[in-house]
Amino acid sequence: MEISEFIFWGLLVVVIVYAIIMFNHLVSLKHNVKKAWSNIDVLLKQRHDELPKLVETCRQYMQFEQQTLEKVMQARAAVSAAQANGDVPALGAAETEMRLGLGNLFAVAEAYPDLKANETFQHLQQRISGLENAIADRREFYNESVNINNIQIEQFPDLVIARLFRFRAFDLLEFSESETADVDLGALFNR
Repeated sequence: MEISEFIFWGLLVVVIVYAIIMFNHLVSLKHNVKKAWSNIDVLLKQRHDELPKLVETCRQYMQFEQQTLEKVMQARAAVSAAQANGDVPALGAAETEMRLGLGNLFAVAEAYPDLKANETFQHLQQRISGLENAIADRREFYNESVNINNIQIEQFPDLVIARLFRFRAFDLLEFSESETADVDLGALFNR
């Protein structure tokens, strides 16, 4: 075997090994994104199950605040629909509405001392607030996983393997500007 033939076969082996390693790395990144999404999905389902209990508890005390309760339930339906369709941008928008609706609901509840003192309401409020915090943490992990995946499939030479095997970019889970804007507490309390 000549030296040039040896170099050719050596380079071919190196390229094949690199391609296999890169393919396996891209598969790992893709599954990390799916795992991160599954973590969010579990929390969204838990919150989805708690919201009707919260609304029903509030409904017993808040006869004149039906619009606030309806907005929470409409947002719940929108989150559920976006989640079922796997539509990440729509989920971000629906999550914004859900968070605003819950914020309004908790602010309005301040005007009902009996409701605020209700043990079921307190438990549900704490449970949903805890789920909201967990969703925010999981969203950060999901977006980081998506970012790593999206960068990797765009970098050369990895993009060759990514395009060859049709690895795709994922959407970030982003909330609208109203989600990150300062809350106008005066408007919430002067209804």
